Amino acid sequence: MESLYVWPLLESTHVLSLGLFVGTAVMNDLRLLGWTMREVPVSEVTGRLLPWTRIGFAVMLTTGLLLFYSSPVRYYHNIFFRFKVLLLIVAGLNAFVFHRGIHRRVAEWDNDTKLPRAARVAGAVSLIAWALIVVSGRLIAYNWFDCDIQPQSNLINWAAGCGIQS
Repeated sequence: MESLYVWPLLESTHVLSLGLFVGTAVMNDLRLLGWTMREVPVSEVTGRLLPWTRIGFAVMLTTGLLLFYSSPVRYYHNIFFRFKVLLLIVAGLNAFVFHRGIHRRVAEWDNDTKLPRAARVAGAVSLIAWALIVVSGRLIAYNWFDCDIQPQSNLINWAAGCGIQS
């Protein structure tokens, strides 16, 4: 955080890789929902976008971990960071279930006008989760609920892991 160049470069790389990842994920999710590219088989959309999605995710994860490492206690007690981590788990589980489940049978429904419910649900969950991840990630910088800001409600202190009873 104290470097003149490393912190801004790290943060900018995180945001740019987030744009790559979320952009490709959103295109895939919109296809799963049947809202765009209906004439293109799902396997073709995922086949073309998934390599870029993986690159974006790898860079985003690496830079995110380095950002966390810069001030782990501050982030640990940040309600928005905790919410973001929870949503990342939801998004990860959703992707895992999708790729290990319904996507394995993509050949059966690849060109269908209306995709299976499981595929549409996975697309919707992903869209919602990633939108909330982006918003909560942005709100981390504006933590109105720091542990050193007291008095706060017991719920806020519990959610932030403060261990303080007001």
